[in-house]
Amino acid sequence: MKNRIKSKVFGNLTIGGILSLMVLTGCAKDLIFIPSTIQKVLDKGIESGFDGTIVFVNQAEKSSFYSAGWKNRENLIPANPHSLFKIASISKLYIAAATSKLIANHSLYLDNTLTDLLPDLAESIEYSDEITLRMLLQHRSGISDFADHPDYPWNNPFKVNSEVYDLVLDQPADFKPGKKYRYSNTNYLLIGEILDRTLGYSHHQYIKDEILEPLGLYNTYNLLSEVDIEDIMSGYYVGYENDIKYTDFIHPGGSMVATAEDVGVFLRALIDGTLFIEEEQAIYSSVYEYEHTGLLPGYQSIARYHEDIDAVVVQFVNTSADGFWYWFEFERAYNRIVRVLEEEYSNN
Repeated sequence: MKNRIKSKVFGNLTIGGILSLMVLTGCAKDLIFIPSTIQKVLDKGIESGFDGTIVFVNQAEKSSFYSAGWKNRENLIPANPHSLFKIASISKLYIAAATSKLIANHSLYLDNTLTDLLPDLAESIEYSDEITLRMLLQHRSGISDFADHPDYPWNNPFKVNSEVYDLVLDQPADFKPGKKYRYSNTNYLLIGEILDRTLGYSHHQYIKDEILEPLGLYNTYNLLSEVDIEDIMSGYYVGYENDIKYTDFIHPGGSMVATAEDVGVFLRALIDGTLFIEEEQAIYSSVYEYEHTGLLPGYQSIARYHEDIDAVVVQFVNTSADGFWYWFEFERAYNRIVRVLEEEYSNN
């Protein structure tokens, strides 16, 4: 590659903490543009440098679709709101939901330790006898994030999950288990392994059987390899000319692809009780959140529910860059979309 891609799968609070330092520089500038429609927000994003963007809104039992820019800029194919997209860390919502179901049926327990669950790996993880499944789910394990490791090969990602272990095993803990929160993709890499061993088969199949098919999510897939690559929205990294949609990230908690609509339907079901029985819902609520962001090279995503206006809003942008400016612009566009919806809601 002409320029080495330096990006990673970021989590909500990791991004949020850094953006809070940038907000003062953006607020005054943001006041200049007061959007009147969601489409104008998307068009403004294209002017700001996004290659393509997709938005799905579900509100008051009505779904709306928006798009702007390019699905593929080389061939001048317009963005399609129904395209598949790499949803990156939004995948963690599905992993957490699957884990909650297995805890509810007593296949797993929140207080199981890594020593119990992954004894062969535990001896190489500091405090493994204290790190519980609950801590992994909540990003309170203290295990370092493989995505922060300088040797992670973003240009040519690992093809086998076990290859990642060389970056994180036999490393000192970031902190003692349970003492802090620090987002780590390694937590969900390990949860994926725990689910596979507990089930005796791939957790991908379990997610398909227990979550995707019951909800009718036929445009959601666990891995890029499951789909026709031409159905994927192209991805672009600033400073690198080529389409990077062919780059495959297989690690649990960051590997899924889906349409914006399917993500929105899933998020609504996650929240309103459609997906879970009561016990499963209680377990999930105790360990994870009901929104997420995602970031991979060429792909930025947000899925959130706004209770005050009863709206699920999903946004995809197929452009990323080194540093945080493009993410900041992405978050600002999302906030503008929500502002439009709030204004419309107050006027009805």
